[in-house]
Amino acid sequence: MTTTTPVGAPAPTGERPPVVSPRRRTGRRGPGPLFVLPFAVPFVLFLVWPVLQGIWMSFTDSSLALRDTSFVGLDNYAEAFGDPDVWSSLGNTVLFTAASSVPLVLVALAMALLVHSGLAGQWAWRLSFFVPYLLPVTVVTLIWTWLYQPDVGLGNELLGALGLEPVGWLSDESVAMWSVAALTVWWTVGFNFLLYLAALQSLPTVFDEAAALDGAGAWRRLWSVTLPQLRRTTVLVAMLQILASLKVFDQIYILTKGGPNGSTRPILEYVYDVGFTGYRLGYASAVSYVFFALVIVVSLAQLRLFRQED
Repeated sequence: MTTTTPVGAPAPTGERPPVVSPRRRTGRRGPGPLFVLPFAVPFVLFLVWPVLQGIWMSFTDSSLALRDTSFVGLDNYAEAFGDPDVWSSLGNTVLFTAASSVPLVLVALAMALLVHSGLAGQWAWRLSFFVPYLLPVTVVTLIWTWLYQPDVGLGNELLGALGLEPVGWLSDESVAMWSVAALTVWWTVGFNFLLYLAALQSLPTVFDEAAALDGAGAWRRLWSVTLPQLRRTTVLVAMLQILASLKVFDQIYILTKGGPNGSTRPILEYVYDVGFTGYRLGYASAVSYVFFALVIVVSLAQLRLFRQED
């Protein structure tokens, strides 16, 4: 005689109750794919497909001036590695990254510590530090173009008041990149300032109070208590800033067009010039993917370094 287990009763010992998936129980698919579609469709159309198209284009002699396209294999990549303009543009990019990333971390930290220290009128300090970040790049470059004017600019006026010789801020090859870096620091430091300020406001005060009770002064507490707790924020800010500086294009293109004599031309501007001025889309694609590979290497090296330190 067969026995049946009542509904809701535990299964006999040694037997596992059957698992019924929600799909089998309801007999229909869940709405998950419908929720993904609004993101997946633009992602594929505007990111995945252009990336794949660009990879294919880098193996061809595609040009804006010619309709016929032929497969050239690795010729574009071989030319890119032997092109001195590619290496000089990469050198300019690395110089800009070093000249802008370090002050963008240190100045942002100093600004956040200043505001967090309890100065009067904190809202005014926060507003003045963050407002430049909200300005569009064209407005920022227009302001600094006037500041860098050789005859009537504020920069040379201040140097003249100090009895110093005027400087060709944008015409001197040894100064132009540092001028662009100064513009970038003033413009974008507000974002890093907010990250540091949020981190400072979330730190527990118990450690600082304990150090004060032990007789530690303000500088000692800053060096031994506050800064170690900000280490993860500093790592995040440094990684984001290095990656952002490596991708510099807008302010340099508007301010100097890569001059004088290519001393400020970053790699992305070289890609733009080759592709849309020289009409060599295939070669420009190859150079851009060489740069993309270098950015990936830098990112992985950063992650590995910071994980080892942790």
